[in-house]
Amino acid sequence: MRLSIIIVSWNTRELLDRCLVTLKEEMDANNNLQVEVFVIDNDSADGSADLVASKHTWANLIRNKENLGFAKANNQALRQTQSDFTLLLNPDTEIRKGALRELIRFLEENPRCGVVAPQLLNTDGSVQRSCRAFPTFVGMLYELLGLSRLYPAGSEKGSRFREYKMLDWNHDDLREVDQPEGACLMIRRQVLDEVGLLDEGYFMLFEEVDWCFRVKQKGWQIWFDPEAKVVHHYGQSIKQVKVRMILSSHRGLYRFWRKHYRGNRWYMDGFAYTGLMLLAYVRIGAYVLKRAISGGKQSAV
Repeated sequence: MRLSIIIVSWNTRELLDRCLVTLKEEMDANNNLQVEVFVIDNDSADGSADLVASKHTWANLIRNKENLGFAKANNQALRQTQSDFTLLLNPDTEIRKGALRELIRFLEENPRCGVVAPQLLNTDGSVQRSCRAFPTFVGMLYELLGLSRLYPAGSEKGSRFREYKMLDWNHDDLREVDQPEGACLMIRRQVLDEVGLLDEGYFMLFEEVDWCFRVKQKGWQIWFDPEAKVVHHYGQSIKQVKVRMILSSHRGLYRFWRKHYRGNRWYMDGFAYTGLMLLAYVRIGAYVLKRAISGGKQSAV
C-alpha cells in the first residue's frame, strides 16, 4: 500500500461526509495510487458512523463504543498500516486537487523530511496560519496572557510576543517548521517506525506537538508545503465542548512540559500544573462571559 489515510471522527457528520467526498474525488483522479482509508468514529451521537457504513463503503470503519480521544483512536489504525506514507486528516477538512500527490512527491524528493504538511485554507479561502514553534515557557506565557495581540503583525516591538504562533509569517512559502497544525500531516513509514505511535497520555490537543517534537529529536525534518492545499473548517469538534477542550489543552501542555522540558526539576511540578490550570480557568471565565453577553447557545462542556 502506498498511502494510508486516517480520519478520527466525533459528531461532525456533515463535515465528515464532505471530507470523504472530496477525498474520494482525489483518489479517483489518481486511480493508480494505492490508498486505504480508515475512519475511526469515537462514539458519535449524530449518525456519523452509520453515514460512513452506508454511503462511503470504500472506507474502513472502526466504531468505538466510547470517545477514546484523538491519540488513542489514531493509534488504532496506525497499528494496522504498513504503507509507505500515512496521512492524519481531520474530518473538518476538504482535500484540494493534487494535494495528496504533492505531499507524496515532496517526501519522495526530500529524503530527510519525515513529516510534511499542506497549506491550510479557511472556509472563505483565506490562508490559515497553521504552523507554530515548539512551546517554551516564555512563549506560552506571552500567548496565554494575550500579549501577541497587543501589537500589529510585523511590528518589530512586539515580534517576540508573536514568535510562538509565527504570526509575522504569511504561510505562503516553502519552509522547514517545528509543528504544523495536526489537521493534515503526512509522515513516512521509516519515521513512524523510529518515533512510534502518538502518546495516548494526551486525550485531545498537544499529541501532535509531542509527536513532531519526537520526530525532530530523531533528526528528521518537518516541512510546510504551500503547493498542497487543504480547506480546514477550523475547530468544529472542539467548539462543541469548548470548556473541556481548554482544560484538555492546558493538561496537554503540562504533560508536554513534564515529558520534554522538566528534566530532574521535579520540584517545579506543582507550580507548573497550578499555574497552567489557573490560566485555563481564566480562559474559561472569559469564554463563558463572552457567551453570556452574545447569547451563545453552544455547549460549554
